[in-house]
Amino acid sequence: MSTSPAQVLASLNGIAALPGIADKIAAAREACEQVRWHEALRRRIPEASAESRVRGAQASAALEGATVPLDLVRDVMRGAAQWPLQPDPVERVARGAVQATAESEHVRSLVTSAPLQALARLHVAAASGLGPDEQLGRPRVEGEGSAEFTDLGVAPDAGELRARLGGLVAVMTVGASVPALVVTAVAHAEIATVRPFVRGNGVVARAVERALVQATGLDPTGVVVTEAGHAAQGGPAYLGALAAYGTGTPEGVALWVGHCAEAVVAGAQAGQQICDAVRAGRLG
Repeated sequence: MSTSPAQVLASLNGIAALPGIADKIAAAREACEQVRWHEALRRRIPEASAESRVRGAQASAALEGATVPLDLVRDVMRGAAQWPLQPDPVERVARGAVQATAESEHVRSLVTSAPLQALARLHVAAASGLGPDEQLGRPRVEGEGSAEFTDLGVAPDAGELRARLGGLVAVMTVGASVPALVVTAVAHAEIATVRPFVRGNGVVARAVERALVQATGLDPTGVVVTEAGHAAQGGPAYLGALAAYGTGTPEGVALWVGHCAEAVVAGAQAGQQICDAVRAGRLG
């Protein structure tokens, strides 16, 4: 994607104009609005949004192949439990998903104003313990590749990566002139496709999407569980939609954006369930 703000704006608005996308955007926006007006959110937004992060972290970890109990994630996030001092590979991946999802709450003011800073902070959270410390919080350099998302092809080399990151920054800072769903979907896909980091790209991409959904006003409450929406469609569908985006064709891009819209709708339904449980005092 071009780094020119004008070209990025035109490209994103072109995506919004693809056949069927306007209806998908409207459906996602309506689903989020229904959550926003839930009775439980009149006084208990922090409680509901915290539970959303719990469920989002579990779903994000599951998309990485790391399945962990929801109660464990909840206990870790609230400080009532800790990961083992020497976690196994599944626990390390799950820990990264939990840490990055928690960090998304703290970078939502940065994702649209200082995207590279937000990416760095999310990557430190996501990839801590997965590789050398010197790789944390910075893009790949010459000689470093990424073995993640191999279905999307070979990750761009360091030279191309720098240019693509410029395009990603332009997407994340484009402002309100582009539908929020398109911004969040493209940012998510660009991170997964470009793979700016050696490890942790998927977790970072989903944490960025969560933060952008809030920052762009699509779901300012932070209750919609976007990660669960992706997981509900299944890992193969998620990867297939990302691969479609990677083709660069209008049909492929539309398929991915439609997938993200459906994930937001499903995530809003999960958010409604959280709100119901909060209102009834039935959270685990």
